[in-house]
Amino acid sequence: MTAALPGIAGPIFLNDSGLETTLVFREGRELPAFAAFPLLESASDRAWLERYYDRHLELAEAHRTGFVIDTPTWRANPDWGARLGYGSADLDRINRDAVSFCRAVATRWIGRVVPIAVAGVIGPRGDGYRAGGGSAAAAEAYHAPQVAAFANAGADVVAAYTLGAVEEAIGIARAAETAGISAAISFTLETDGRLPSGSELGAAIEAVDAATRGYPAYFMVNCTHPQHFAHLLNGSPPWAARIRGIKANASVLSHAELDEAGTLDEGDPEDLGRRIAALRQILPSLKLLGGCCGTDDRHVGQIASACCVMRH
Repeated sequence: MTAALPGIAGPIFLNDSGLETTLVFREGRELPAFAAFPLLESASDRAWLERYYDRHLELAEAHRTGFVIDTPTWRANPDWGARLGYGSADLDRINRDAVSFCRAVATRWIGRVVPIAVAGVIGPRGDGYRAGGGSAAAAEAYHAPQVAAFANAGADVVAAYTLGAVEEAIGIARAAETAGISAAISFTLETDGRLPSGSELGAAIEAVDAATRGYPAYFMVNCTHPQHFAHLLNGSPPWAARIRGIKANASVLSHAELDEAGTLDEGDPEDLGRRIAALRQILPSLKLLGGCCGTDDRHVGQIASACCVMRH
């Protein structure tokens, strides 16, 4: 199912969209701590998650792409879990169950979507829109239990999203190496194309690679609009070849503006698709394509329509 995943070799892989914003703004759900993982505790919510993933897998089938199923575990770490009453044993259970759940979804699509991978999703320790403090060693110790749960449950890769500081990315990559599982590191960017910590994207990628001997299988950018970082890729700097995935926001608003927004800014799905296709012309290694805040399967469908004619 997943032989082509490491380093994103092979075909284009589609990914899902803005799960949490879909739940809050489109489904009208209360989502304490912006956490989706508690949905796995309810049979009816598990059925909803299956339908959510199926809508995106239908796009992969239609466009003949691969697919990466992200576990709904972006908040399933100790600090955020504690706010919802989850201790360490509970979190280990829910993270393992998330992998099993997504693997069961993937199994239903064998033969229709090839290949399919399951990514164990990790979020930042703190707020994704603010740079977290602490050392790489502290981040490694903090995230190691979730990484180990994913590795033990058989996830294909650990995907760390919405990271705003280099040190946390280094710690997660080291934890993944210790657990023997591939790692994808995804940074979020402000409107100036810099991480919330102030680091330049290229410098952040190079720093993580230097500190981990290039352990991450690939890097990604998520929770930002292409308008905010496309200019960084002009001239195809060497570090840009390490970016293999993008999960873009629908909106061009800043993180601060999105935090204050009481309604969903869904942007322009067709324009988003064109912008991602333009990035693929600059980055032929860009293979993993999905959406983040404000996006849904319509946005992913437009991305697939714009990009699949260029697949190779």
